[in-house]
Amino acid sequence: MTNRMTLQPEARRTIIGVDTHKHVHVAVAIDTCGIHQGAHSFAADAGGYRALLAWAETHGRIDAFGIEGTGGYGVGLAGAVRRAGHRVVEVNRSDRRLRRIAGKSDSIDAEAAARSVLAGQATATPKTADGAVEMMRQLKVARDTAVKARTAAMNALKQILVNAPPVLREPLHHLTDQRLLARCAGLRPGRLDTPTAAAKHALRALARRWLALAEEVATHDRHLARLTTETSPTLRASFGVGANVAAELLIVFGDNPDRIRSEAAFAKLCGACPIPASPGMTTGRHRLYRGGHRQANAALYRSVIVRMRYHQPTVDYVARRTADGRTKRDIIRCLKRFLAREIYQRVMTDFRARQTVLDAT
Repeated sequence: MTNRMTLQPEARRTIIGVDTHKHVHVAVAIDTCGIHQGAHSFAADAGGYRALLAWAETHGRIDAFGIEGTGGYGVGLAGAVRRAGHRVVEVNRSDRRLRRIAGKSDSIDAEAAARSVLAGQATATPKTADGAVEMMRQLKVARDTAVKARTAAMNALKQILVNAPPVLREPLHHLTDQRLLARCAGLRPGRLDTPTAAAKHALRALARRWLALAEEVATHDRHLARLTTETSPTLRASFGVGANVAAELLIVFGDNPDRIRSEAAFAKLCGACPIPASPGMTTGRHRLYRGGHRQANAALYRSVIVRMRYHQPTVDYVARRTADGRTKRDIIRCLKRFLAREIYQRVMTDFRARQTVLDAT
């Protein structure tokens, strides 16, 4: 029987591990027997990607590329490798305990990436990041930061109002937020030679900043509504799934949702799967899963809360489970798991429909 020590060189295949950085990527090649073949550094640009691919092909037939940071510094390299026809595997950062034992360097990390692919520890397919979902991700970044800045502006405005001179504070402190913003945006501070004038100037600046950010958020929301509807109309038709929630969930799937092998895998990716917690002689107990994509988990939670209030089948389910003695926390956990299953089916339905159209053309 042939063992791996007697494999002929031509029967062996090469695995490339890459530790990615902002300016330089470090690659290490090993064969399928785990033997180190070589290491090299390449520039993190289009020319460097071509050089890395050419270097990798000098080591024989390539089985896969294990790349760290495929959603960050390695996104360009992952795309170049994929377009070249090679399999790309997303590799997470190595365990800190192993780093303390084996040391830390770029070449060590690159070799660890290759060995994790060889051992089957790294199996995830990275997002392609080349379609509508990548556009949503970029818009979501802009929207979320604008929302945070808008909240900070309102908090700062109210803090200044608390400490403002009485002649300014008393006519404003009882107003609702929208009326307060309108009044502050129209203030005329005049010459800044008194604390009152300075307070007026600050309040006007913060109010106008809030209004500008609110308009920016509304613009992002319109773009997200259009993109999510075009990408997954079946998902948008789901009760309680608005543009913002749909965008967050589609970002988890990526432009290639078929990389997620099952609805159970999607549920775990969203942190919505139950984890067995049955110590000792007890059985059947489960606990909440604290891992996964926390923004997607929050999106599921928001949809579940909407359904618990307005969706009659969900209202009936909550009443029935409450009568069975379930707590609200357990009911929400179950509903999030059900919703994850529904979302997976809807997204994959739309994806298969798009693929059918593309194949037909």
